[in-house]
Formats: sequence, C-alpha cells, structure tokens
Amino acid sequence: MRFLRRLLLAVFGVPVALAVVMSLVDGYRTRGKRGLRGKPFPVTPPLTNSVGDGTVTTYTFGNDLYEDMIAAIDGAKKQIFLETYIWKGDEVGQRFKQALASATERGVDVYCIYDELANLVVPSRFKRFPEGMHVLRYPTYAAGWRFFDLSRYGRDHRKILVVDDTVGFVGGYNIGTAYATEWRDTHVRITGPGVWDLRRAFADFWNLNRRRPHPLTHSNDTEGPLLIETAPSWEPDLRFHRNVPRLWMFPIRSMYLEAINRASRNIYLTTAYFVPDEDFVDALKAAAQRGVDVRILLPLKSNHIVVDWISRGYFSQLLGSGVRILRFKDAMIHAKTATVDGFWSTVGTANIDRLSLTGNYEINLEIFDRDVAKQMEEIFSRDESNAIELTADEWASREIHRKFTELVLTPLRPLL
Repeated sequence: MRFLRRLLLAVFGVPVALAVVMSLVDGYRTRGKRGLRGKPFPVTPPLTNSVGDGTVTTYTFGNDLYEDMIAAIDGAKKQIFLETYIWKGDEVGQRFKQALASATERGVDVYCIYDELANLVVPSRFKRFPEGMHVLRYPTYAAGWRFFDLSRYGRDHRKILVVDDTVGFVGGYNIGTAYATEWRDTHVRITGPGVWDLRRAFADFWNLNRRRPHPLTHSNDTEGPLLIETAPSWEPDLRFHRNVPRLWMFPIRSMYLEAINRASRNIYLTTAYFVPDEDFVDALKAAAQRGVDVRILLPLKSNHIVVDWISRGYFSQLLGSGVRILRFKDAMIHAKTATVDGFWSTVGTANIDRLSLTGNYEINLEIFDRDVAKQMEEIFSRDESNAIELTADEWASREIHRKFTELVLTPLRPLL
C-alpha cells in the first residue's frame, strides 16, 4: 500500500503540482497587461449563404456578431432563448442584459441560462435579473447526493440565442467586452427550419435542469417546463449534434470521426484547445497517411498554459504522419470549426478535448453545403495567413526541458 501511494503521488501529484505552478507563473506574467484593441488579426466580414430552405451567416469578429444578436433581441415579438457559458458583467454584458430586460418589459417571454461556475468572478449584483425574466443558473455543483454519478459533473459550455422561431445563433463566442475585439472566434446565424432544432436543444436542457418544487418545502423558487411544438419540417442540409452527459449522449465526437474517416481531399480543423483521445489522433494520422491535406490551427498561446503544454505532447506523432500544425499569433483563437472535402463543415461550442467531446454539454451545427464549405476554407486560409507553421525539424530540435515537461504532464490528459 505504501508503494501504491507513492506511485500514485508520483504519477498524479507531481503533474498536478507542476500544472499549478505553471498557471501561477503565467498568471503573474500576464497580470495587468492591457488587451489588444481594434482588429489585430485578419477577419472575414459576415457572409450569408442560402442552405436548404434557410440561410447560414458566418461571423469571425465579435463586434459584428454582437450587433446582430442585439438587433435580433431588440426586434423580438414573442420569445427569446439565451444560453451562454460565460456572461461578463462588463459593458457588453450589461448591454445584453439591458436588451433582454427591455424585451421583458414589452411582454416578450425571455429565458436565460448561464453556467454558475464559469461566472464565479462576475459580480453578484450583475446576476440579479428583473422580475419576469426566467433565469436558470446551471449550478457549480450539480450532482447533489449522487457523488459518484459522473454524468452530473459536466459544465454547460453551450452558447445559443434563439429569437421568435425565426433566427438562431450558435458558436464559440461567450458574452463580454474582450471577446468583441480581442479574441478570434466563429459563430453562425441561421434562419429557416433549422431554427426549430436550436429551440428544441434549449428547451430540452431547460427541462432537464430546471428547478422543480421540493416535495417537503413546496418552494416557489421553481421554473415551469418549456413546451415546444413539433418541427414543421426537416432541414436535411443542417443537423445539430448535442452532447448531453446526463443521458450519456456524446455524438459530436462521432460526427468528427466520421467526417475525418471519410475525407479524401482536405481536413481543415480549428480548435482553441487540443487534447484528443488516441482514437481521434489515429484518425487524423490515418487521413494524412492516405494523402489527405490535414491542417490543425491552434493558438500560439492560449489562455490556459497547461492545456497548451499538454497539447504539445501530440505534436511529434502528428507531424511525423504528415499533419500540418499551424499556430495563430497575436490573439487568442477560440473557434471550434472544421471543413472537409469542400462539402462538409461544422461550427459549434465543442473543443477537441475530452471535456468537450465526452464531458460537457455542447452543441455543434453540421452543414452539408458547398458554398458554406468554400467560405469556411477561405476563413481558414485567412487565419492561416496570421499563423506560424510548426515544422517537424523545428519540433524535434526543441530543448530537453520542454520534452521533459510535456512528458510529466501526460497523466493529466484524461482530466482535460
């Protein structure tokens, strides 16, 4: 037993301690630094494509997205669904809150969901909402007495806005001033039959996690169920995939693997954090080895230094198989997108890591359309112009202490 304790301490204790030290040092180094302003990175103006019986508009700059989201909220007549992971109490966050409050005052049914853990640093006064707004705070600890039920530990990492059954938004953008100009992310706006699927996704999460009356206290601090009518029609060119840990549903990973395994020409993948499982890595390597142009775009330096270092542990085998690794400079790239073979694309909230693919509540839009795929390829090309490619020779010649750090952090992969 003594040997086992020491072994566990060496295997997990040392990496955790190293991760804590790295995070503290990085936090100290970046403390007080002012964020970038304006447009320090190339962006693509919003562009709309017709898809099936609706449209898909792609956004790569936060200010453009927020203006259209606020306009949709201001024009709401019946109902608004807003769900976000992070909702800052800054200028942009206040603007969204005021727009939703104004909608409530004019009789619109407003429903909001945000993740409590992700917003612990947001002032409590900001999280007081006007009477009449329906607000679900997804709790920091959702397992209750079910300590060992792993399905109840996932975070709500989704970002959704649906207005009046007519327009929906989904993608990687949280709500906050920094995201408006300093982060490079991707979001889409949809119209047409696909909006119903986004409404359904919101309503299902609400009904699964809403506050219910306690049988003993008869508390009035409850929220009723959201009742959504059946879909009027199917939209075959758009498909939403939802990870629902409470139901052990994780289709987004399968969606990615199927697209990668079917690729014959190119795979352009953008993700903020890259900590895949070995099956995912093997699929990318196999695609590259059969001649597919596989490119992965990552941040040169993300907002989570430990994740950056753990990601580097995959680079040797990927580069050795012919996968190209591009690192976006001067800004945090937070997009979660991919496009394959000029036909298939996805935009959503899931990163390529275990937390997103097999842990958190996530949602990704899958699109089968050549015009959208062409636009996604153009966006990737523009991002690539602001990236530094990592070569196999450069990576092989890195210092020995970097290799050692990557090795020590390897046991943390399953936790991220």
